[in-house]
Amino acid sequence: MPDTFAHVATVAAAIEDHWPIAPKVGIILGSGLGGLADRIEEATAIDYADLPHFPQSTAIGHAGRLVCGALAGVSVIAMQGRFHLYEGHPADRVAFPVRVMNALGASVLVVSNAAGGINPQYQVGDIMVIDDHVNLMFRNPLVAENDPRLGPRWPDMCAPYDREFGDQALAIARRHDFVCHRGVYVGMLGPTYETRAEYRMVRRLGGDVVGMSTVPEVIVAAQLGMRVLGLSTVTNACCPDQLGETSGEEVVAAAASAADKLTTIVEGIVGEMAEPV
Repeated sequence: MPDTFAHVATVAAAIEDHWPIAPKVGIILGSGLGGLADRIEEATAIDYADLPHFPQSTAIGHAGRLVCGALAGVSVIAMQGRFHLYEGHPADRVAFPVRVMNALGASVLVVSNAAGGINPQYQVGDIMVIDDHVNLMFRNPLVAENDPRLGPRWPDMCAPYDREFGDQALAIARRHDFVCHRGVYVGMLGPTYETRAEYRMVRRLGGDVVGMSTVPEVIVAAQLGMRVLGLSTVTNACCPDQLGETSGEEVVAAAASAADKLTTIVEGIVGEMAEPV
């Protein structure tokens, strides 16, 4: 088995060779949401291909690079493109970058995604603060031989998403007069979009949105004791009785159209972490 702890240290050292600053916040930008990286100042970009042991991103709308710098006066490291189980990566590799960001110094994780809206009150372009998730991927990144250096064997998952961050996100949306919900994200394996029966099942299980990411990363963040802000952009309405076809290109375009809302929330919350002058 690979030595994950050693690989994390190797990648962290490689990043420090390019950018010798400890980040406070790690950010994972999902499909169509990579534009937030353009707001990072004094940016240093590092291609995933230039990092040892680092997976490669193949999904639509994922640039495949780290962008390191300052956002709202706070040091951040952002993934402009993430990894998915449906790309063939095992769950521990999907979440591997979270371990790297934490090893560099990040104690906060902001994770975003594009998701289908199951809740009938949600509209395309709305933002949802993730309050909790349901793992229907049936994969867990912690399934492996136990290595106590990586964190506790049985991390608690009663509150993987930080309540205070969620409250702040909703308050920011109210101040800027756009819709922001709070609900449950359901993670599915993909890469197929769900059937009508699956959408009905997800709704009956308590889901408000459904997607193909986020869950593995948040599980590892919980193991590491990181505070997590999760944000979903509703990119398509999933009404089982009036279901139309969905394409990856349409999802990316819808996510990009709502990027300003996401940016407003993330900059607002990250800015609260800035040291007073």
